[in-house]
Amino acid sequence: MASVITNPVTNTNYDRSKRKKKKKQMVKENQQSQNQNHARWKSEAQQQIYSSKLIQALSRVSLNSPPPAPRGGRAVREAADRALAVAAKGRTRWSRAILTSRLKLKFRKQKRQRGSAAVVAAVTRSRRSKKPRVSVLKLKAKSLSTVQRKVKVLGRLVPGCRKQPLPVVLEEATDYIAALEMQVRAMSALAELMSGSGATSSSSAPPPQSPPPTSH
Repeated sequence: MASVITNPVTNTNYDRSKRKKKKKQMVKENQQSQNQNHARWKSEAQQQIYSSKLIQALSRVSLNSPPPAPRGGRAVREAADRALAVAAKGRTRWSRAILTSRLKLKFRKQKRQRGSAAVVAAVTRSRRSKKPRVSVLKLKAKSLSTVQRKVKVLGRLVPGCRKQPLPVVLEEATDYIAALEMQVRAMSALAELMSGSGATSSSSAPPPQSPPPTSH
């Protein structure tokens, strides 16, 4: 009888220790993957891959597009971010969010093209329900702790992490920041290359000739 009574306790302790070991192993593997991703974005080979994709993306940017399409600096920024997401190969949540953002914009545009009556009705409903929603959001914001508010703000800054838990936000933010640092280095090198080529072409141009003297 004694062995029968102690067996459940022994099994429970064994299961707990097994879960703890499994959890530690998962944390260790996540840390190793984060370190590998961080080191990958710092490598020269990855920067060259991104630079080639960036040049291809910028060559397709039209700075004089119609109003619905992004123009100027915004178009360049979106092209650089899409090239960064392509370089990440969709392995992270933030890269998948960037790659699918254009599809979401397309669906939103289709929704906007519906009847004007439906749009007016939606605006009216949103105005009627605006006050209670704002008050509820304020109450929720007051009830959140300082850490939760910071995690919420960080989740808004990282694409695809608006409603994710803290471990996911931290993992994605670490990889996203390292990728952005690599993006800055690549774009800075590209800007220096373009400015250097422009200065070389201007210096190689022949000097302006003075007009011939006029005879009196």
